[in-house]
Amino acid sequence: MRIISGKYRGKKLKGYDMPGTRPTMDRVKESIYGIIQGYIKEATVLDLFAGSGSLGLEAISNGAKRLVLVDNNKFVIDVIKENIKSFDDDIDVINADYKRYLKETNEKFDIIFLDPPYRAGLMNKALRVIEERKLLNDDGIVICEYENIKIETNLELIKEKNYGPKMVSIYRNNFKL
Repeated sequence: MRIISGKYRGKKLKGYDMPGTRPTMDRVKESIYGIIQGYIKEATVLDLFAGSGSLGLEAISNGAKRLVLVDNNKFVIDVIKENIKSFDDDIDVINADYKRYLKETNEKFDIIFLDPPYRAGLMNKALRVIEERKLLNDDGIVICEYENIKIETNLELIKEKNYGPKMVSIYRNNFKL
């Protein structure tokens, strides 16, 4: 697994084989970043359920100004910290349950990546807290990666793409939550 573009292009990342994680394939990541490129520059980014941190680190590589990586698995957090040792950017790595983090943070984000464990039923729960707490800036986007669920949100769907059994949907906050 590697960073595919930007200033850290080609940097190898650890964590593609961690138990309990399912890293986003490079072709899916390339497609996502092709769609969201116009949102990244100077963005504040949250990678919730971060795993290796690959999605969020790609944003930093492409000009995001700040990244928050959140995961509840201590081993995963240690791998992320190893992955960012050579980065010289505004990156926070937080070992916390997604719901606790979302309920306690006062930060608002321009981009939020949601890629929870597929069959854990967390996607809609996370979206609900994000909307209730107004954690997404006006015109901010949420990128959801999932399988076999119906997304329940008041955000505007701007793009949806199927990658075999996996779906990626991108929503925008144009309702001024």
